[in-house]
Amino acid sequence: MSADVVALARGWIGTPYLHQASVKGVGCDCLGLLRGVWREVHGAEPEQIPAYTADWSEPQGQELLMDAALRHLHPVGDAPLVAGQVLLFRMRKGAVAKHVGILASADATPSFIHAYSGHGVVQSPLSAPWRRRITARFAFQKG
Repeated sequence: MSADVVALARGWIGTPYLHQASVKGVGCDCLGLLRGVWREVHGAEPEQIPAYTADWSEPQGQELLMDAALRHLHPVGDAPLVAGQVLLFRMRKGAVAKHVGILASADATPSFIHAYSGHGVVQSPLSAPWRRRITARFAFQKG
């Protein structure tokens, strides 16, 4: 399953960044990438995503992304990094988790696939600054 998830996520590389979108080759944001890969693996999305702003859930301090991940993915805790894991990031200390990516490689030079404003869907090194921002990891398929 994890290799399939990585291959599907790599198929989105080059998709332009488009806030709230989730269409391969047309546009997506980080959540849209995860939603698109979910659809390719499971079919219909498990719940309707309401419209959201760039600062979604920050003013209220609500962990909306974390809560959704806990509903639909399997937390892996401190288990070893494995390609295909979903990574949730806090972009700054004390902030809510609001960035998501899919671990592409867990070898000596780990990398992840994510949609990043100004860059679109890319595969980036999981560098020390990114690793410090990881707040939770999940297995893509629950159970």
